[in-house]
Amino acid sequence: MNSRIRIRHLEAFVAIAREKQLKRAAEKLGLTQPAISKTLKDLEQILEVTLMERGRAGILLSAKGEVFLQFAEQSIAALNTGVNTISARGPDGSARLSIGVLPSAAATLLPTASEVFRKTSPNVLLCIEEGPHGYLTNKLRAGALDLVIGRLGRPASMAGLSFTQLYTETVVIVAAPDHPLAGATHLSELAGANMIYPAEESAIRPLLARLLIAQGLPLFEDRIESVSGAFGRAMVLGPARAIWFISKGVVKGDLDTGRMVQLDIDMRATTGPVGLMTRSEDVANAPMQMFRNALIKGAKMTLTNS
Repeated sequence: MNSRIRIRHLEAFVAIAREKQLKRAAEKLGLTQPAISKTLKDLEQILEVTLMERGRAGILLSAKGEVFLQFAEQSIAALNTGVNTISARGPDGSARLSIGVLPSAAATLLPTASEVFRKTSPNVLLCIEEGPHGYLTNKLRAGALDLVIGRLGRPASMAGLSFTQLYTETVVIVAAPDHPLAGATHLSELAGANMIYPAEESAIRPLLARLLIAQGLPLFEDRIESVSGAFGRAMVLGPARAIWFISKGVVKGDLDTGRMVQLDIDMRATTGPVGLMTRSEDVANAPMQMFRNALIKGAKMTLTNS
């Protein structure tokens, strides 16, 4: 059985599981829909089990499919890690480390940690990609990233990953200093306001959902969902004059300089850990271990200066 399973089988299965639609998965892999459907059918015939079933929400994993997905992702990640290890060196012999970072850590922790790392590992090229939690953790599992820095996500999003906490952070609500709601003290006062709210795949979305439920409030209707720092600032400080729900690290500089103000609304329930995510099966190489040390030192420096 093992000799009949090919990488294309695993790649097709993982892509369908993530996209939940044959069409999107096929586009992602550069295949036609009939081709990816046949590849999935071939894999199910080899394994002699049903891995996926069609439902109203798209294609859903069966119980055995859920189990097999973890091992398929780990297999692809292991292969990609091996390929990256032998190909991630330039002509001068320098190594490369691919880092995924969520917006809050990108604005605070990462700049400090990067400077610490550059002094100890000058021959390692850092390649940094910013994005939402779900996007980055998927790339980490697939071996396209070596590490991810950010909020601890919901349990399902952390399958196959290890998490090392560095510090905790709270979600804040910010506005322009002269906004009419700058003096609001309760979430209910924000109903009807133009606001920027975290997207579904963000790590802080479920924390805010629980906070609203606890206070008996519905999800705000007049909202734009985004995790973009540039877009959020433009909406808060520009003509839109929006209210912004965001991790404090993203807007720390804006708050320190007075460009924005933090609404005096109790958000302690959204406090959560920020840390380093790696693949559970990975053994850290020298650049990864050096960057881990830089993150720990950078976190201490960031907290000292906050």
